[in-house]
This record gives sequence, structure tokens and C-alpha cells, in this order.
Amino acid sequence: MSDTTGTTESTTDSTTDSLGFDFAALSPRERYKILIGSVVPRPIALVTTIGADGRANAAPFSFFNCLSADPAIVALGIEFRADGSPKDTGRNIRDTGCFTVNIVSDALVEAMNVCATPFAPGVDELAAAGLEIRPGHAVACPWIARAPAALECRLHSFLEIGNSREIVLGEVLHAHLRADAVDERLHIDPAIIDAVGRMGGHGYAGTRQRFDLPTMSAGDHAAGRVPARREG
Repeated sequence: MSDTTGTTESTTDSTTDSLGFDFAALSPRERYKILIGSVVPRPIALVTTIGADGRANAAPFSFFNCLSADPAIVALGIEFRADGSPKDTGRNIRDTGCFTVNIVSDALVEAMNVCATPFAPGVDELAAAGLEIRPGHAVACPWIARAPAALECRLHSFLEIGNSREIVLGEVLHAHLRADAVDERLHIDPAIIDAVGRMGGHGYAGTRQRFDLPTMSAGDHAAGRVPARREG
């Protein structure tokens, strides 16, 4: 195992030391632990797909985010199985060319955790989690009825980055939003979405404590007009 004690580095804050880690000297597992503990909270995509046999599948991924609005692109990082074979989600996306991202709210956390269980082949994760699905509007893939937001995606491309994980880019074609969560200006109420993010290890974080912080103009900064946080 590599030495993970790190190298002490000076910082601009004289009261705080930092440890530097050379990723080339770390094992994949050690790099993973630093990344998932540092990049937090990460949004969770509960991804629904359809297999070549027509069966629905659901699995959560926290290596997920939106990357572009024009075109509308989201990205998933899907880990391979220990033997190097693709997981059901990745295989289904390749076979059908589509998937749906269901945003995980606080009310869906327990069901999401059921879908993360490494069931034997043939087990219906959605049924085990008690989740109702509805037919897709733009793609031949279902979405979860209880999800506060669901994004129907067409496969854009796969990025082959190594032997442990593949990156899937999907173009969002259609969105389902809770009717009471979005207004006529397409502003979405985060309190109703009530999204949950992934922390390191088995940790999760909610989004109920929020604040607004307006972006400054260069003129505001030069004049010392610093915006104050507004508690949400």
C-alpha cells in the first residue's frame, strides 16, 4: 500500500497546515476516497433504464452532474463490476440508446438505497423498493412517479477513460417536474425538490439549509460593495 501520510504544505492562512497527495503515488482506492470526501455534496441520479429483454432497471449514481444547457447534456460515471464487465445500467444504455435520470429527494432516500442493493440477476429493484414507474414521453425508458424531477435522456456518447469506470453523456430531451415545484418563469423551488446529495463514505446531505449570494460585478468589487448572504 502506498504512503498516504502526505506532504505538509504551507498555506496563505498561517494557522492552518495542509497535506499534499501525489495521485500518481496513490492506489485507485486511495484516490477514490480523497475524491468522494472532497467533492461534496454530489447530486444523486437514480437512473432508470430498459434492458434488451424489456425489463426496467434502476440504480443510483453519485458520479453525476449536468455539463451543458445548449445542448442539454448530463454525465454519469458508471463503475464496472469487479470482473470488468459492465453494470446493467451501462449495458442497457448501450443496447437501447436512452436512460432517465430521476432526482433523489429526501422522501426517496430509502427507496434509492434499496435500488443500490447488489441483488441477484432477475430481481426487480423497482418492485423491491416499492417504486411506481411511468412510460417515457420522448424515450423508450420509464421514469419514477415519485421523483420530484426526472430527465429523459438520449445517449450522446460514451467516454472510455480506463478499466474501472465509463462516462456516459446523455442529451436531455424531456423533463418531468412536480407541478407545484416550478412556476411560469421556469423557476424551480428547491424546497419542494428537496434534493439529497452524497458525501464521503455512507454519508448524505440534505438541501434544506440554503442561502443566496448574488454575484458581484467588477464595479461592485472595486467599490467595495460586497453582497451579503440572504438566508433561504
